[in-house]
Amino acid sequence: MTPRAEYPRPHFDRSHTWSSLNGDWDFRADTEQDWNRTITVPFAWETPASGIEEHWLPLAWYRRRFTVPATWAGRRVVLHFGAVHHEATVWVNDVEVVTHRGGYTPFEADITGALRGDGPQEVVVRVSSPTDKREIAHGKQRSIPRDDFDGVCFTPSSGIWQSVWLEGRPATHLTALKLRPSERLDGIEVEAQVAGPAESALRLRLRGTSLSAEVPIVDGFAKIVLPVAEPRLWTPEDPHLYHVDATLTSADGTDEVAAYTGLRRIEVIGEDLYLNGRRLFVRGVLDQGYWPRTGITAPDDAALRHDIELAAAAGYNLVRKHLKLEDPRFVHHADVMGMLVWAEPAATGRFSADSVAAFEEQIAPMAARDGNSPAIVIWGLYNEEWGLDWDIPGDPAKQEAAARAYELLKALDPSRPAVDNSGWTHVRTDLLDWHYYDESAASWGRTVAALMDGDQDDFPVRLGPDYVVRKKLAGVPSQPLRGLPNLNSEYGGGFTGFQRGWNLRWQTQELRRHDRLAGYVYTELYDIEHESAGLLDFERRAKDLAGVDPADVNATTTFVLDVVPVAPGRDLLSETGEVTVPVRISHHGTEPVNGHLHTTWTPVLRPAPASFGDEGPWVEAKPFLLSGPAEIHAGLPAGWTSGRLHIALVSDGAVLARSAVDVDTHTEFVIGDDRP
Repeated sequence: MTPRAEYPRPHFDRSHTWSSLNGDWDFRADTEQDWNRTITVPFAWETPASGIEEHWLPLAWYRRRFTVPATWAGRRVVLHFGAVHHEATVWVNDVEVVTHRGGYTPFEADITGALRGDGPQEVVVRVSSPTDKREIAHGKQRSIPRDDFDGVCFTPSSGIWQSVWLEGRPATHLTALKLRPSERLDGIEVEAQVAGPAESALRLRLRGTSLSAEVPIVDGFAKIVLPVAEPRLWTPEDPHLYHVDATLTSADGTDEVAAYTGLRRIEVIGEDLYLNGRRLFVRGVLDQGYWPRTGITAPDDAALRHDIELAAAAGYNLVRKHLKLEDPRFVHHADVMGMLVWAEPAATGRFSADSVAAFEEQIAPMAARDGNSPAIVIWGLYNEEWGLDWDIPGDPAKQEAAARAYELLKALDPSRPAVDNSGWTHVRTDLLDWHYYDESAASWGRTVAALMDGDQDDFPVRLGPDYVVRKKLAGVPSQPLRGLPNLNSEYGGGFTGFQRGWNLRWQTQELRRHDRLAGYVYTELYDIEHESAGLLDFERRAKDLAGVDPADVNATTTFVLDVVPVAPGRDLLSETGEVTVPVRISHHGTEPVNGHLHTTWTPVLRPAPASFGDEGPWVEAKPFLLSGPAEIHAGLPAGWTSGRLHIALVSDGAVLARSAVDVDTHTEFVIGDDRP
C-alpha cells in the first residue's frame, strides 16, 4: 500500500491529473557505491518507518523509476516535492531539473524535456542534510555542534519527509489561486496568476457555490471579487468553507485547479482579538508535529486529524504549530474541523547573514502555500531569539532582522496578526506575547499579576541550569507595551503527570483571572522523546493527571479560586478540616451565565463525580469580566484527614464549570512542600 497516498496539496488542488511517487525508492549513502538499500518515502532516513534508521548521515541519494500516465499525452509533466531537508538536487534521466534549498518549503520542476519516450523514466535525488544545522532552518532538529537550545531539540529528520508526486498540466497554466474573504465578509477576493507561452485568447472561468464569473487576464494576472449571497461565516463552531474551481483555457489546452477558503475576519482592536466581530479568547496548546516512528512526518493522514481531535477534546480552540511548517494536510483538517492555528516557520540556531537569509526564505512560501486557510489566525516568526543569539536588545543588526521578518510577512499578508519574536524582546509585533515557566504557584501568580497590572515588564527566564536572566517584553524603546493584545504563549510545569495536572489547573486559572489577557498557549499536547511536558504521552495516550480534566480547565466557563495552593495534593491546609474558598467565574461566551455552586467531597486526586453534590450560593458572570467572589464553606467528612473538594457551577441541570481543591489537615509540613 502506498504510504501517505492522499493528495498532498488541498489548497491548490490539481488532483484530477496526479500520480503519487511515495513508496519504495532505492537508497544509498554518499560513501556507498551500490544501491543496496530501500527507503520508504516520505519518511526521513533517521526514522524506523523509513526502513533506514541511520543517524547523522550528511549526504544521501534516492532513486526510483516511474511511468507517466498515458492519458497525460500532450501535457507538461511536473515533479513536486512537499519538503526535503535540507538541500536537494534532482535529475530525471541524467538531466538536472532542479536544485532547492530549505527543508520545510515545497518545490517543483517541469520535467517534460527530460523524459524519454513513453516507457519507464528514472528520477535521482541527492540530499544534503548537514550535521551542523545552526545556520539553516531546522526547527527542533538536533545539530552537531549543538544549538544553544539543544536540550529541547529532538532526533533530526533528514531527506524527503513530505510527499513526492507528478502532475500533468498544459504549458500555459495557473501558478497561483489566492482566495481571501472580502472586507465586508460578503464575497471572496480571487487573485489568479498564469504562466506559459500562450499570451492571447486566454479564458479564465471561476465557479463556486451559486457563483460564477469569467475573468480577464492582463499580464498573467487576474483579480475579481466573487459575491456570496447570504454569506455563512467560518467559525470554530461552524467551519463552513467556500470552494472555487478555476478553469483556464488557452491554445495549449485546459487547466483546472480547485481551491477553497472561509469567510472570516481576524483583527486586533485595542488590546483584544476579534473573530468576525466577536471577542476571541485564545485557549491554545503547543503542537510540535513529531511522531514516535516517523519523526516530523505524520504516519498517515488520520494522525494529523487525530491530533486536532485530541486538542479539541482537551478544551483548546487553537493549536500553535511550533517552529515547523507543517504538512499542508494538517492545515486542511484544521480548516474543515474548525481548529484555529498559529503557524510559524522553522528556527535557525546562530545569528549570521546566511542564517537570516535562510530564515527569511521560508516566509513567502509559507504565506503562499497556506494563506488561503481560514483556520490560520496568527503568523509567528522568530521564537525566543533563537537564531538571534538571545541578544536582540544588545545588537541593532538582530533588531533589524526581527523587524524585517515582520515587514516581509505583513507585506505579503496584512490580514492576520503577526508576532516578530515570540516569547520576549519584541521589536515590531501585532501581539505582545510572553513565555513564562515557574514551578511555584505563589510566584507564578505574583508574576502574572505584575505583568498584567503593568507593575513590571520583565520576568525571569532560565537559560541554563544555573543561568537565569530577566527578559524584557520590549527589545527596543519604540516597541509599545500597552495597546496590543497580551498573550501568554508558553507555560506549564511538572515532570510527572500528577505535577503537570496540578500546574495546568492552577496556572491556567491565574491566567483566566486577568480580563486584560487575550489568551494562552499551554506547553504542550503530547510528550516527545525525552521531553515529558505533554498532557498525553508520545503515543497520544492519556496520562494520569490525578483527576484533572483539561477540558474543565480550558472550558469557555471556568472557575478562578482565590487560593494560593501549597503543593500538589495539598492545596489548602486546615487543622480542623474546615475551609472557606472564594470562587470567581471566568466566562468567555457571548451571553451571561448563572447558576448555583455545588460541592462534593472525594478522596484527594480523584476525578469529579457524576453527581452535583450540595447546593451552594447563586452566582452570575458576564462575558470577559471576572465575576466577584462567592464563598464556599465546607468541612471534611467525619473521620477524613484529607480530601478533594469538588466545585461545580450548575445551571438548569447542566454543569457549566468544574474545579477542585485538595484539603489536608497535616499542617506540620512547611509551606512549599511538594510531596503529595
